[in-house]
Amino acid sequence: MDGLRIALAQQNCTVGALEANRKALVRTAETARDLGARVVVFPELALCGYPPEDLILKPHFMQALEDELHQLAREIPPDLVCLVGTATQGTEKPRNAAAVISRGEVLGVYAKRQLPNYGVFDEQRIFEAGNRPMCLLVDGHRLGIQICEDSWIHEAEDVRRYGTCALSALINLSASPFHKGKFPERLAILRSTAERVKAPLAYCNLVGGQDELVFDGGSMLLPPDEAEPLQAARFKEDLLVVDLPAPTEFPTNLNDGMDWIQVDGLCALPAEPLPVPAPRAAMSDLEELYEALCLGLRDYTEKNGFKDVLIAISGGIDSALVAVLAVDALGADRVKGVSLPTRFSSEGTKSDAILLAENLGIDMPMLPIQGLVDEFLSVLEPQWAGREEDVTEENLQSRIRGTLVMALSNKFGHLVVATGNKSEMATGYATLYGDMCGGYAVIKDVPKTAVFDLCTWINEQAGTERIPQSLIDRPPSAELREDQKDSDSLPPYEILDAILAAYIEQDLGRDEIVAQGFDAETVTRVIRLVDGNEYKRRQAPPGVKTTPKAFGRDRRVPITNHFRPTFLKETS
Repeated sequence: MDGLRIALAQQNCTVGALEANRKALVRTAETARDLGARVVVFPELALCGYPPEDLILKPHFMQALEDELHQLAREIPPDLVCLVGTATQGTEKPRNAAAVISRGEVLGVYAKRQLPNYGVFDEQRIFEAGNRPMCLLVDGHRLGIQICEDSWIHEAEDVRRYGTCALSALINLSASPFHKGKFPERLAILRSTAERVKAPLAYCNLVGGQDELVFDGGSMLLPPDEAEPLQAARFKEDLLVVDLPAPTEFPTNLNDGMDWIQVDGLCALPAEPLPVPAPRAAMSDLEELYEALCLGLRDYTEKNGFKDVLIAISGGIDSALVAVLAVDALGADRVKGVSLPTRFSSEGTKSDAILLAENLGIDMPMLPIQGLVDEFLSVLEPQWAGREEDVTEENLQSRIRGTLVMALSNKFGHLVVATGNKSEMATGYATLYGDMCGGYAVIKDVPKTAVFDLCTWINEQAGTERIPQSLIDRPPSAELREDQKDSDSLPPYEILDAILAAYIEQDLGRDEIVAQGFDAETVTRVIRLVDGNEYKRRQAPPGVKTTPKAFGRDRRVPITNHFRPTFLKETS
């Protein structure tokens, strides 16, 4: 019996772009066939894009998706077997499925058995779970089929059952999103699954950005032992072509509790063996974070039809990072800047903003707004005569900037990229309808300490100061009043970010955080800030998820919420 050449087609698909997705899958299948593949695997829900959310509940969407699936079957080269992620109608609800296509037909459909319902996933709300495992028999090779979470649940009956089938490979169609630390976690889980089924695991992951989610690819063939996997690229489309050896064992039992699809007589494995690809170097945490942010911003911009982006560049570190991300994601010719100084803007930040724009090769007009601030105050001050200046006057400056930035967006059609980071979003250190204005907040899930680390890393990678070092070294300030510094209102960021990670991402309580060595008063203050600013976060634009628990899809807390732990009641 011959070996079997399979291709893992790591695609960047767009939710709802059924025709465009179909044509892209056909092109990739033709490329894979030209490379000698007989089986081509596409990611989870590749035909409709992931996550389709409530589109799946629309009957006319499901009908259009079914039509595209059958058109895809007619267009796929007939001498291939393709496993395509799609959705099909179940008994009561649609199913997250893998369609088996060959010789112009849909030969069968496997439905995902384990539906995740945690974090960013709510598949149990829109999908119906499958009820039978499936195995594909291609010229004598047994290929088990699973979809994403199916391979995560090691105690599931299907994992044990596949271990008795002498598989040539277990194939997993996946859409597993990125966050910091996810790749090694994913690798460990998949390696354990391969060991349990006693066969290589051919894992095909989605790549690309979809609203808050970024899918990082990294498709791989994992041996059932400790050998290094063969791996596709991360954060970009790739085609991983691998050869499976001829089976050394072929049990006669075909397991009555499993659906079988048999395809024989495909073209023989090419005589020319595949070159052994070099192992891929592991990415550092900062490199993968940067790639995820670039991919998320690029795909959000392009998939939503924007030609250019607009960034308010203050001369501070957050807007500097966002500007570099935008240039690297889209090119300098598609990035527009604007500087909106007031009398509180220092000469250092103004000159750094200009130098940054020059370094990046982007246009950045400077539009001083102090006159507008004075005009607003002349109208408003009679209404609050006798009251001391407070945060109202500070926020007014930010809101004037937001108005001007959105006017430029409206006139020219630019996508405004907001520059707030996770530390600010968590504590409410941002102005609603001011610096929170924008269509996409690319670093909203990046803590301030990581912003500093990324900016230093960018310069190290470039071997030059793309971001002026003076900008990195300057103490952070909103520059909305004289001699203002972030540290006037917030704990030092290295302390703040550690407390925020414990409270938001780990769901630890005050006493547990204090037990880690943090000051009790500081922890209480931070928790109060986080809990009191949910209303702001709910109105913030979407942005890339980079941590295990991001605001939005991950962390769902009611705005109207009267729950107060005892320690907060005691300090109120």
